[in-house]
Amino acid sequence: MGAASSKARGATDDPAWAKILLIGAVFVFLALVLILPLVAVFAEALRKGLDAAILAARQPDALAAVKLTLLTAAIAVPFNAVFGLCAAWAIAKHDFRGKALLITLIDLPFSVSPVVAGLIYVLIFGLQGWFGEWLLDNDIRIIFAVPGIVLATVFVTFPFVARELIPLMQEQGTSEEEAAISMGASGLYTFWRVTAPNVRWGLLYGVLLCNARAMGEFGAVSVVSGHIRGLTNTMPLHVEILYNEYDFVGAFAVAALLCLLAVVTLVLKTALEIAQPDVRGRRGH
Repeated sequence: MGAASSKARGATDDPAWAKILLIGAVFVFLALVLILPLVAVFAEALRKGLDAAILAARQPDALAAVKLTLLTAAIAVPFNAVFGLCAAWAIAKHDFRGKALLITLIDLPFSVSPVVAGLIYVLIFGLQGWFGEWLLDNDIRIIFAVPGIVLATVFVTFPFVARELIPLMQEQGTSEEEAAISMGASGLYTFWRVTAPNVRWGLLYGVLLCNARAMGEFGAVSVVSGHIRGLTNTMPLHVEILYNEYDFVGAFAVAALLCLLAVVTLVLKTALEIAQPDVRGRRGH
C-alpha cells in the first residue's frame, strides 16, 4: 500500500513551474473567452451611462422580449422536469424493450442543430407543412407564435434534466425501492416517498441547467418565431435585431440583462454544489 500510495503521489507531484504554467494558461484562456467578453458586454451597455442602459432595457419591445423569455422558460422547464424525472425513473429502475432507443432519443437534441430542430417544426406545423391547412382552418397558430417558440425550446432543452438524473438513479440502485415494495408500499407511493427524495438535488441541478439553456436559446427559436417585434422575439432575438439596427446601447443593455440572468443561475448552481457536494461528484458519471 505504501509503494502504491507513493507512486500515486509521484504521478501528480509536478514541479512548481509546471503547475504555475498550467494554472496560468487556464486563467488566460478563461480571461480571453469568458471574462473579457462579459466585461465588453457591460462596458458597451454602460457606454452612455446607466440611465441610457436602463431606458433601453425598459422599452416596450425589450420588456415584451423579457416577458416572453420568462414565459417560455416557465412552460418548458417544468415540462422537462416532469419528463426527465419519469424518463430517468423508467431507464434506471426498470428493464423494458426499447430502453436503448429511449436513451438515444433523449440524447438526440445534443447532436441535432437547433436550427434543424426549428425547421422540423416549420415543416410539421407551418402553412405548407403536414398540419398547416388543418391548423389554418381551425384558426390555430403554432409557427410564428408562442406555441412554436415553446415547442422549439422544449426540444432543445429536454435532455438536461434526464441526463442529470439517469446516472444518479443508476448509482443508487433499486434496493430501497425493493425494500419498500416488499413491505407493502405501492409503486406510486414508493416513487414519491423513496425515489423522489433521493434525487431532489440532482433534479434541482438539472432544472437550473435546463432553465439557463431555455433563456439563452437562439437557433431553434429564431426559425419558428418570425421575428415579430413585441410579440415573438425572445431576449436573444431582440438583441440581434437591435444590433442589426445599430442600436448598440440597446442591444448590449438587453444582452447585459440576459447575462445577469445567467449569472443568477450560475450562483444558484454553485450554491447547490456547495450545499450538496455529491451532486457535483455524480453528474459526470
